[in-house]
Amino acid sequence: MQSSSFYSIVRIVFLTSALAALTGCASDRWGFPYKTGVQQGNWVTSGQVKLLTAGMTPEQVRYALGSPTLTSIFHSNQWEYPYFYKSPAGKTQERNLTVYFENGVLSKWKGDELPEVQPFQIAKEEVYISQQQAEKVKLEQERMGTLDEAGILVAPGISIEPAFGVSSDPYATPDEPDETPAQLN
Repeated sequence: MQSSSFYSIVRIVFLTSALAALTGCASDRWGFPYKTGVQQGNWVTSGQVKLLTAGMTPEQVRYALGSPTLTSIFHSNQWEYPYFYKSPAGKTQERNLTVYFENGVLSKWKGDELPEVQPFQIAKEEVYISQQQAEKVKLEQERMGTLDEAGILVAPGISIEPAFGVSSDPYATPDEPDETPAQLN
């Protein structure tokens, strides 16, 4: 009797684990908890492209845009700056910039619309905006009133003084007088 209950338990455990494994394989939400984005190519900004002028040498173009991602031995007069990003959510972003040379100097360039800032500058802008918002809040608080040391809003023109008999020592009990070291001698 015990062996049949043991085999029943083993059978239930096996079927439960098989069902869990099949459910995990069928759903895209199961599996690894973190997916990373895939980024390939050059992040070129519109500001970098504004530095380009016809007649620049390849070294000057490389200084302005960075090294090209793609160069071809069959088309040595053009450099490709592609960019591809696939977010963890599956959204993709693609851009391309092509630079053309004639007689060893830059002749023209064409490409997709490019962002204005680098990714690290986007984070700086967010911090700058939050600092601006904090300054606006501070100015509004100053306009409406001020905050004392405890963070309590005090209306303009009103000062709060300690009441008579209140000790300036926060640790003193009401029964003890406020003593200074000179009084202790």
